[in-house]
Amino acid sequence: MHDDGTPLVLEKASHGGSGDSTNELLNLVSRWQRPINSLPDSSCGRHSSSSRLLRARRHLRSLFPSVVCASGNLRRRRRLRWACCLFEGEDAQCNHSPHTIHTRRKMSHRKFEHPRHGSLGFLPRKRAARHRGKVKAFPKDDPSKPPKLTAFLGYKAGMTHIVREVEKPGSKLHKKETCEAVTIIETPPMVIVGVVGYVKTPRGLRSLNTVWAQHLSEEVKRRFYKNWVKSKKKAFTKYSKQYETDEGKKSIQAQLEKMKKYATVIRVLAHTQIRKMKGLKQKKAHLMEIQVNGGTIAQKVDFAYGFFEKQVPIDAVFQKDEMIDIIGVTKGKGYEGVVTRWGVTRLPRKTHRGLRKVACIGAWHPARVSFTVARAGQNGYHHRTEMNKKIYKLGKAGQESHAALTEYDRTEKDITPMGGFPHYGVVKDDYLMIKGCCVGPKKRVVTLRQSLLKQTSRLALEEIKLKFIDTSSKFGHGRFQTTQEKQKFFGRLKA
Repeated sequence: MHDDGTPLVLEKASHGGSGDSTNELLNLVSRWQRPINSLPDSSCGRHSSSSRLLRARRHLRSLFPSVVCASGNLRRRRRLRWACCLFEGEDAQCNHSPHTIHTRRKMSHRKFEHPRHGSLGFLPRKRAARHRGKVKAFPKDDPSKPPKLTAFLGYKAGMTHIVREVEKPGSKLHKKETCEAVTIIETPPMVIVGVVGYVKTPRGLRSLNTVWAQHLSEEVKRRFYKNWVKSKKKAFTKYSKQYETDEGKKSIQAQLEKMKKYATVIRVLAHTQIRKMKGLKQKKAHLMEIQVNGGTIAQKVDFAYGFFEKQVPIDAVFQKDEMIDIIGVTKGKGYEGVVTRWGVTRLPRKTHRGLRKVACIGAWHPARVSFTVARAGQNGYHHRTEMNKKIYKLGKAGQESHAALTEYDRTEKDITPMGGFPHYGVVKDDYLMIKGCCVGPKKRVVTLRQSLLKQTSRLALEEIKLKFIDTSSKFGHGRFQTTQEKQKFFGRLKA
């Protein structure tokens, strides 16, 4: 049978009408018996290959000179079609070769190849050395573009969900609504307080020099003390006096000129304004280096020096619909067993001395436990980088974009859900709304970095149009979007 459903017919008159033609056709079918029968086929059913071949021969003998293959399983139809194509002549176009049939490998052996859930590339699974996510690689520099920062710091507030219209021509979801989970990350403006120059060496980057601003706030000075209350609080007092004298100003300018002459990488020192985060009890600001990309080295140094003691908002680094990377430390789970930590199979019920274990942790020799064996230990509080998180919304404090308004839902409501984000509170400053989840618990500081890769996929370039942002209570089953809606539903509750 052809692919379009029409029967395949061979006329006896067109091939001489002798019995030798029938034997020739049967010989062709038999010749391809071994390679065809050796191929697995999920549609073969309970019949063997030899019985199918006998049935095919009976059909050829009974129906010749008109061979009509109108029934039977897939393999028999393939064999008859290909044999008939050969019988029609060498000039006939045939794409039914049994060697072109693709096979599918069974996966019953996978339990021996993958005895655990979790990549060994992230070993050792130990507690992270630092609480803030470290940027280990910045995006590639492009001198043809103007200078710009490549990273930012924010604080995880919580999650909610949105409804949007999908723009994906050719997909079944095109022009249809979809509900997706999003994460709100509060991002108050950061303050630039210094600039660092690096030179390239055969062993990597080496710090050339550092220039600090004249005035540093108390929240960033706390970062340089272990006990701020008992200290004398004299950090940067001598350094700041350089800006008051002519010799000191010349010294600072000389360091900047040296940076312009020898440095190959320029990074700014920026810290968060943690005093604006009323939900956090911490008073010590988070300080990090942010690489400046774009322009010449001199332009980068002037760009960084011009922002000393100034605030940099989130929209100066990221834009809506952009793909970014999130670096942070995951939730800590403490000491966990091997079943929870690695996802290995529990042993049978009658196992002696516990069943949530690994039965064999290795051979007699080598007389040590291999690092590849799943073991109990620390779970969570690991340093992780999550790539390609799309920005759905960028909210600015004091503007309409900060509210949970959309083009389709004009209800006046703030981005903070009713009752506040659990274990966080109210979002008052600028924020980012990113698709999906984010590493770490509430209030955890996360590092936002521009994508290392050039985004060309349709998913990355899609323009997001939000239709609805949920602001119901996240503590329990929220029913109402605003307090006015709740009061209107229940009416007057007290006399």
